Amino acid sequence: MPQSLRRLLYIDDDAGLCRLAQRALSRRGFDVTVAHSGVEGIAMAMTERYDLIAVDHYMPEMDGLATLKAIGKLPSPPPVVYVTGSEEGPVAVAALKAGAADYVVKTVGDDFFDLLAVALDHVRVRAALERDKALAEEQLRASNARLEALLREVNHRVANSLQLVTAMVRLQANSLADPAARQALADTERRIDAIAQVHRSLYATDDAEGVDMKDYLQALIDELSGAWASEKPKRALKLEAESIRLAADRAVSLGVIVNELVSNAFKYAYGPTGPGEVRVSLTRDDGAFLLAVEDDGVGLGPTTRTQGSGLGNRLIGAMAKSLHGAVEYDSERGGLRATLRAAIA
Repeated sequence: MPQSLRRLLYIDDDAGLCRLAQRALSRRGFDVTVAHSGVEGIAMAMTERYDLIAVDHYMPEMDGLATLKAIGKLPSPPPVVYVTGSEEGPVAVAALKAGAADYVVKTVGDDFFDLLAVALDHVRVRAALERDKALAEEQLRASNARLEALLREVNHRVANSLQLVTAMVRLQANSLADPAARQALADTERRIDAIAQVHRSLYATDDAEGVDMKDYLQALIDELSGAWASEKPKRALKLEAESIRLAADRAVSLGVIVNELVSNAFKYAYGPTGPGEVRVSLTRDDGAFLLAVEDDGVGLGPTTRTQGSGLGNRLIGAMAKSLHGAVEYDSERGGLRATLRAAIA
């Protein structure tokens, strides 16, 4: 028997049966205290700690069911075994519905105390298991909360560190006279920021592992608009995105792809001075997501969008591969439409 679950309060108005119960159950390992009425039993349960309670059904003034319900209103009520007569199935059912952990049919002889002791043992073990389970679940919740808080702090620090790296890259770019080198560093800055946006999203929400791509892409598009959108010439960047949650590593890959496709569109679709629009969309597609980045520019040609080092295209290919997908290009309807379909999970 678990030593922490031994104290028993036996409530019955029959003084003779109470004495028998105290002797019989004491021999079976219980520390028994008796109460001769429901009112007395409730008063004792309010002032003393008991691990188990046995309640007889037939008692004057306050019967067993009323006593059971009153015990259930205590701050931390112990489990109750209900004692009924031999032909009182409905009473037993009512007791179980009212919160009794088990019931025993009262009979004449020592067999009754054997059955009662067995029922009390079962209830005691079940109560201990439920208590241990609740404690384990509470400890697990506390551990998860600590880990989530730690992960949010890590994401916060990573985002701050990446922001510092971005600032360093910008300072380096400002110190250079070569336009091509300055442009390369500006591209690097945007790539770093696309990754930093993921970590900013992670520490700003309750989910420290998943990213809502609608919010993330909106923040990314806002950053890219600051770099590429303009009034003269009129250039605009638009987003339509569904709320799709991706794991952090997949969100990073998708963010880098969007950054490269949008940057390529503004660099090569409309020329250095032409107006134009770039549209980004993210939708669900039968358990997957479909990313589309399109423009109304010159489309694909023998030299179009193959300028520069080609690093952007290599990044697009690598990030798409990490998502188990591939970016496809379509320019048959004018302009260029780049699409990527990949699983959400």
